[in-house]
Amino acid sequence: MKLLRAALGLALLPLLRPASAVEPISLGLAIAGAAASALTGIISYPRLYCYFRECCLQRHDQRAAAGLQESLDRKLFGQHLVNKVVVKAVRGFLNNTKAKKPLALSLHGWTGTGKNFVSKIVAESIYKRGLHSKYVHQFVATLHFPHAHSINLYKDQLQSWIRGNVSICPRSLFIFDEMDKMHAGLIDSIKPFLDYYELLDGVSYRQAIFIFLSNAGAEKITEVALDFWRNGRAREDIQLTDIQNALSVSVFNNKNSGFWHSTLIDRNLIDYFVPFLPLEYKHVKMCVRVEIESRGYTVDEDILSRIADEMTYFPREERIYSDKGCKTVDSKLDYYYDF
Repeated sequence: MKLLRAALGLALLPLLRPASAVEPISLGLAIAGAAASALTGIISYPRLYCYFRECCLQRHDQRAAAGLQESLDRKLFGQHLVNKVVVKAVRGFLNNTKAKKPLALSLHGWTGTGKNFVSKIVAESIYKRGLHSKYVHQFVATLHFPHAHSINLYKDQLQSWIRGNVSICPRSLFIFDEMDKMHAGLIDSIKPFLDYYELLDGVSYRQAIFIFLSNAGAEKITEVALDFWRNGRAREDIQLTDIQNALSVSVFNNKNSGFWHSTLIDRNLIDYFVPFLPLEYKHVKMCVRVEIESRGYTVDEDILSRIADEMTYFPREERIYSDKGCKTVDSKLDYYYDF
């Protein structure tokens, strides 16, 4: 506002001198014109313009990475691999002014382990409006691509949508949810946009980000986690190298996945397969606590434990992992608290 007042003041200085030769209506128009001119000049200044209206590449890359780290540290539980991989991948990509290809992350795990939550945080770290930003585009397989007989139409529409939006904003973010329910072959239509091309029809896609969400591969992730648990090894000792290769092969060969024999995997265009580990009892309690606090209520430890106890856990004998993660925490709180 100081900048605005200063600019208006400078614009009006010549008009504040004696104006006996100027008719009142002319003086009024001159003042209005000068003010409008000054305001237009200020609004056209990129940073101030972007204060009032959303702009492409809105947040400084370092700020975006810092915000992403802080949000994941505070809101995501039991996912040390996700925290490490996503932050490093996104930060490195945002700070790389000479990227050779777009960033492609594929998030895998059971329902309720945080895949949608993390994609939301990534969006919010780059654009203030997050998923509501006009530069963030979310596709849900069962909603946007429901009919198998329309795959060719969907391919054309998807290519046109990506081409048009990246032409408007190079740092566009595309999120594909329910990849395990997408018709096989459809996602391959975006292969050219993820490849190592400098330009395609005059458009560069190297600043875009693609995030895929899928339940496919969750069995393989659980298998590794259980192996560590049964051998007395800490969950936090699991490394990306313990899972990533097996996960990518599992997804590639899963006939019920949109990535089945996909060229995106075959051509190594997915930068990271990010495993979301199944959540344990203690992680469910963390989710309940944060949700209660976010609603402004005092945490009742008895209710917190009762909600966590009501979740169903697997395997049947050990009962280690919540089969719905933190998915139903919100609805269970509505039952116990008179919100």
